[in-house]
Amino acid sequence: MEPISLTVHDVTYGQLAGTIDHSLLRPMLTTDEVVAGCMLAADYEVVSVCVRPADVPLAASELEGTNVAVGTVIAFPHGHSAPAIKVAEAAKAMDDGAVELDMVLNIGWLLSGRHDEVQDDIAAVVDVSGDALVKVILENAYLTHEQKVTACRLTEAAGADYVKTSTGFAPTGATIEDLRLMRDNVGPAVKVKAAHGVRTLDALLAVIEAGADRCGATATASMLDDYRARASS
Repeated sequence: MEPISLTVHDVTYGQLAGTIDHSLLRPMLTTDEVVAGCMLAADYEVVSVCVRPADVPLAASELEGTNVAVGTVIAFPHGHSAPAIKVAEAAKAMDDGAVELDMVLNIGWLLSGRHDEVQDDIAAVVDVSGDALVKVILENAYLTHEQKVTACRLTEAAGADYVKTSTGFAPTGATIEDLRLMRDNVGPAVKVKAAHGVRTLDALLAVIEAGADRCGATATASMLDDYRARASS
């Protein structure tokens, strides 16, 4: 990891926790583990949880009365559901209580140069999303530099709120280089989310310094415990 200048003394606990989407997406998670994850998110006061679509009603119930938003994934992890299915999945998720939608763009279409269709696919979810945030997962592990730039620009043109690096199921995840590239290729109204591989406080500070506004994380407790320990020393 490159040296970073951002330290625990440059951010408050609330600012740091406000970047974390606590991820509860592993396929083998039990109901009890999803509940425990929601409680952890509430205890640590992170900004959101990101749960599997079938777990949205449970998460919404468990987190009612807290400030933790409920998010879920659309066409996850491969992105190849038909646009109408992505729209239906988004609508169902919002009916169940989700207010943040992390959708995977159609990677095969992007690699095939079908850019208008990629943009329309994203825009269809944006159009149905109402006040819900739409974060578009590019899955950078499979893309060239130029394709990442194109994906950023298509996402912005479609009206989405975030570009996101990864699903967590590809060979590689968030890199500092990619985050800087993404930040440079969307306007200020579009935010950037890092995902996959951010497991330490130093890594979290590094991705924030590189331009990430949100970070998907499973190591939420250890990172924030480390923050508290360092900030108090």
